[in-house]
Amino acid sequence: MQILKQTIILAIIAIQTLCCAAQTDASLQKSFSESYNLEYYKKYGEAINALDKVYRADHYETNLRLGWLCLLNKTYSQSVSYYQKAIDLKPYSVEAKLGIVKALSAQENWDKVTAQYQAILDIDDKNYTAGYWLGVINYNRKKYEPATKLFEKLLNLYPFDYDLNHMLAWCYLNAGRNNEAKILFNKALLIKPADASCLAGLEKIK
Repeated sequence: MQILKQTIILAIIAIQTLCCAAQTDASLQKSFSESYNLEYYKKYGEAINALDKVYRADHYETNLRLGWLCLLNKTYSQSVSYYQKAIDLKPYSVEAKLGIVKALSAQENWDKVTAQYQAILDIDDKNYTAGYWLGVINYNRKKYEPATKLFEKLLNLYPFDYDLNHMLAWCYLNAGRNNEAKILFNKALLIKPADASCLAGLEKIK
């Protein structure tokens, strides 16, 4: 009899737990749906408020979504905070790292942007976005050797990509590798005919 009572109690608890979970899921879905609709009409503050009603610090998806909405709302510090919470919850999340990069870029915090891109490459060493933009940052800092390595690696994967051919050509040119630069500038011109930057690079080689 005692065992039967315990079984009934456990069953009741399980049913209550399932009901609570279903209610939570329904509330989340409703709030997310409302936030999408408000975002469409560029009512970013209201979209944030819609998610605040169901916010949980341990819920990855809500933190990720709030990071995006705060970015759109131009409240960059809040965006960074939410994205960081998402990263803390799922350290291997590339999407959260790419999100925080946007907010950090808006703050012009380039050292932290660089660190996030490197963190992405540590997880996914062939990630186009992280590899390309880290290469651009290195190039702008006149760190041509690390920029060259990043662009070369990606160009093997995307041989007919304008941005990679164009940036690697400039890296080669700055390293005095004129013949290789010329080849890549001309290849980039196949993709983007009469491109001013490529033509300027070719002019420097003459």
